[in-house]
Amino acid sequence: MSSDLKDLERRMHGATEALRKELAGLRTGRASPSLLDPVRVVAYGAEMPLNQVAAVSVPEPRMLTVTVWDQNNIKATEKAIRESELGLNPQTEGNVIRVPIPELNEERRRDLIKVAHKYAEQARVAVRNVRRDGMDAAKKQEKDGDLGQDEARRLADEIQKLTDRTVAEVDGILAEKEEEILQV
Repeated sequence: MSSDLKDLERRMHGATEALRKELAGLRTGRASPSLLDPVRVVAYGAEMPLNQVAAVSVPEPRMLTVTVWDQNNIKATEKAIRESELGLNPQTEGNVIRVPIPELNEERRRDLIKVAHKYAEQARVAVRNVRRDGMDAAKKQEKDGDLGQDEARRLADEIQKLTDRTVAEVDGILAEKEEEILQV
């Protein structure tokens, strides 16, 4: 029974770690290679992370350069960056794509906060899905006679507490990112 709870906790923790990675990509006006981590490029008939088709570097504080390894993927890479909801406008020069990082004006800050909220909601949904899986497993164990009614109720309460703690953690991570976006 406690191993089930540990597994649920591990899965919920995975959702918060994924949120941290997504939010790390929301850079607040300074160029960083991790800014392009969420970008997925359609190449070789599959969708793959940008870092598998190109190298990202930071030649200056407000500029990223993306060096695409295969000439055939340049257009797809540029399109993926442009359509990534990061508000970036890449420019291609040969096999190098220059990505200027725009100044953070008020509108850009609001856009970044909207994207951050979207990522946080995805994390909350993932946590709730893990909760549902745990609750279903508890009900099944009770129905099969592996757990008594009181034990099943106690397990359901533990799962709900774990869910509440994890959602509060997601909200805290979001609040930190919002403050960071607004301060820069």
